[in-house]
Amino acid sequence: MSAGGEVAFVGGGQMARCLVEGWLSQGRDPARIAVADPVAATRDALSTQLRVNVFEQGIDAVATAPVWVLAVKPQVARAVCEALAGQAARTRPLVISVMAGITHAQLKQWLGIDTLVRSMPNQPAAIGAGITALYADPSLDVTLRTVAETVFRGAGTTVWITRETQMDMVTAISGSGPAYLYRLAEAMEDAACTRDLSPAVARQLVVQTLLGAARMLEVPGSSPAQLRGRVTSPGGTTEAAMQALDQGGWAKLVDEAVDAAHARGRTLAEHFG
Repeated sequence: MSAGGEVAFVGGGQMARCLVEGWLSQGRDPARIAVADPVAATRDALSTQLRVNVFEQGIDAVATAPVWVLAVKPQVARAVCEALAGQAARTRPLVISVMAGITHAQLKQWLGIDTLVRSMPNQPAAIGAGITALYADPSLDVTLRTVAETVFRGAGTTVWITRETQMDMVTAISGSGPAYLYRLAEAMEDAACTRDLSPAVARQLVVQTLLGAARMLEVPGSSPAQLRGRVTSPGGTTEAAMQALDQGGWAKLVDEAVDAAHARGRTLAEHFG
């Protein structure tokens, strides 16, 4: 890393803040972290609460940083990148994008460099329990790949994908996926409350059930289907519930939801390019 800075975040929204907090959790010096955001209140909060350096303009934030994290909305991605292109050509930083739908080719065209990593973190990164998918051109060396992983280490786990086209499916599964689970939790709580359980008890039952089931999925050697089979006794309550879900087209609806998210991801680059 350079003597001046370690990493610069262009965009100081919620995901950028999560990543900054994760970076700091690794013992990094906040004085060597820069964040650019046009909103004064956002800058004030980051400076006061995290003690990082803040700037209104991205070009000022990236001046001494060898790693840039672009965390702006896709709508402004091109303008932001083109404003930074001159500095990128001079310093050849590692640039990590967390902008949905913006492709490697677009980043390369707008920035004029090829030391690029696309990423897709998800919301649980806010509590260090997220997963981030990463993609880079095969030519990117292992040292820079390791640096990219480090940026996300405090946010959870990372996984590399081998083809950029897979990023749209990553978005549909892990990026949008937390919302699917929250919708399930809402439905379970509502069903419990309309059948005489208090909201507090319903919330506790649903949250712990989902947490416990997720941890069961982490146990090696058991597939989701196998775990479901173990709790589904013939003629029992769970079998009755599964039959109702199957008859209602549960699996088909999930497939359609993932397909809709996937399709939307494919259109983002065209729309914002």
